[in-house]
Amino acid sequence: MATVLDATPARPGISFFERYLTLWVALCIVAGIALGHMLPGLFGAIASAEVARVNLVVAVLIWLMIVPMLLKIDFGALGSVRQHWKGVGVTLFINWAVKPFSMALLGTLFLGWMFAPLLPAGEAPSYIAGLILLAAAPCTAMVFVWSNLCDGEPNYTLSQVALNDLIMVFAFAPLVGLLLGVASVTVPWDTLLLSVGLYIVVPVIVAQLVRRAVLASGGQAALDRLLARLGPVSLTALLATLMLLFGFQGEAIVAQPFVIALIAVPILVQVYFNAGLAYWLSRRFGVAWCVAAPAALIGASNFFELAVAAAISLFGLKSGAALATVVGVLVEVPVMLSVVAIVKRTRGWYEKGAAA
Repeated sequence: MATVLDATPARPGISFFERYLTLWVALCIVAGIALGHMLPGLFGAIASAEVARVNLVVAVLIWLMIVPMLLKIDFGALGSVRQHWKGVGVTLFINWAVKPFSMALLGTLFLGWMFAPLLPAGEAPSYIAGLILLAAAPCTAMVFVWSNLCDGEPNYTLSQVALNDLIMVFAFAPLVGLLLGVASVTVPWDTLLLSVGLYIVVPVIVAQLVRRAVLASGGQAALDRLLARLGPVSLTALLATLMLLFGFQGEAIVAQPFVIALIAVPILVQVYFNAGLAYWLSRRFGVAWCVAAPAALIGASNFFELAVAAAISLFGLKSGAALATVVGVLVEVPVMLSVVAIVKRTRGWYEKGAAA
């Protein structure tokens, strides 16, 4: 397996489809709601295609989403973690000790209390559960794009993402179980553990086996070609999954369209809070700006593909939890692009403080 020591990692730019992800999600909302009304029989058949509480259609789509992203992860990069240990430490603290708990708190504050009278009766706990799932795993794929856009240190980004993915294999289930329990949401442990195996452990193993085989046969160039071909497949699978979700959620959304805006509020607050905290801590500890910038972005972004998968498995396609995770997809790109702009514009301020 190629490691970060062999060559500087590729610095990807944001693609046309990624840049306008919010637009595609908005179109999926419209298309999904329309198709749900026009083809209720088809959506019913899809909903019934389950084995052991796993929807087969959605499972295939989610694998098509997740595996191409995991192909980018080089666990050989873990050996370089010590080169940027301060930045790694800040990001680990934000990702695993702050973000999931701050999201649970913000979700309870806004959806469980302030906005509760405006939400469908009895749905607030389900929305909060979706937010917890959204924040429980740090982003795996898009952070490479965000890091590139802010001229971040690529070796740090690669090693940090590899370490986060390794931790996620072991920490996701207990962390989600703890926070859902605190939020008084019943935790179906058998389904949660099945979701971790199906959507984290097995895809990680498959992706690493494929990555190793491709690198052995054709080198980095062959892997880059494979990733380029699979990128549109991954995005298409994501959008197809969202269309299914909105097909099932259509009636609830049409009845109360402001629910999406209300769910977005705690997501927006937690993104800027966690990004700001990671950026400030990095400055306090004298971390170089080229590491602090991606640290803020990794600290703020979410592995929304995994969140959608887990929400569907745990609570169903028609659940408020699934809807809440989709709102995370809807706001991800514009919000993270704004964080990129903020860290770039404050570079001078940051470097004055870090050098002091």
